[in-house]
Amino acid sequence: MWKQHFVKTERGKFEVFVKGNGPPLCVTHLYSQFNNSGDYFADAFTKNYTVYLVNLKEAGNTDSVNSPHEFFMIETVFDLESIREKMKIRKWVFAGHSTGGMLACVYGIHASNSLKGLIIVGAAAREYASSSPACIYHVDHPHHELMQQLIERLKDPDLEQIERKKITEERTKLSLYRPELYKILFSKPIHKKMAAARMNFFAREILQFDVTKQLTAITTPTLIACGRYDVQCPLSYSEEMASTIPNAKLVVFEESNHYPFLEEKCLFELSIQEFSLK
Repeated sequence: MWKQHFVKTERGKFEVFVKGNGPPLCVTHLYSQFNNSGDYFADAFTKNYTVYLVNLKEAGNTDSVNSPHEFFMIETVFDLESIREKMKIRKWVFAGHSTGGMLACVYGIHASNSLKGLIIVGAAAREYASSSPACIYHVDHPHHELMQQLIERLKDPDLEQIERKKITEERTKLSLYRPELYKILFSKPIHKKMAAARMNFFAREILQFDVTKQLTAITTPTLIACGRYDVQCPLSYSEEMASTIPNAKLVVFEESNHYPFLEEKCLFELSIQEFSLK
């Protein structure tokens, strides 16, 4: 289990879960609510790092926002910086998967001096749904409507746990290279919820999100990882980031969709070990 901490900063009180050994690494996601059961993505780093898994505002037991603008990614970077400073961590690595990877881009652009490195997995530096029919959120993708229905159902805070688990499984299978391996890949007793207010805000912010022209401002070493068959943030977006961010390395996982840290766990962990040694 992860150890729960509360970090009080000038920007609010944040719930942070800690596990692992080694140099500090921060993980979060724009609309996930974590608890002491942890997170599959964050677990991938505990062998090489002391991982700080952060519940953002309106998630878990972290403070609520006072104004909707606090949901913006740039404000979230300021929140993470306040946590890092309060915990007296001079620099840490930031790792983000999916929307966490989008946040990683913003973090790197505006606060590279606070980072020892960036790890961006299955993400994009701009709005990804409308320009690529390979993306499951594109209206022309064959599973678009089903994905939207499942997301809306998961937003219900009163959804019974059994039903939530069933819907989560159905949704996740849409983003696996081998859906039949779901129960093997997701076998840990990890359970988390979606922060509906954050998800709803992200659905609006993403419509105008594009930081591709600012990626050259990222000065920290950056590892970009993506599954060859990622349907959420297709590979082309990772290739775009890797070609623009200085000192970036792209690793493509040939038998993965959106979860290479589970689908090709050993290769992913090897990539992390190589990155951590630099």
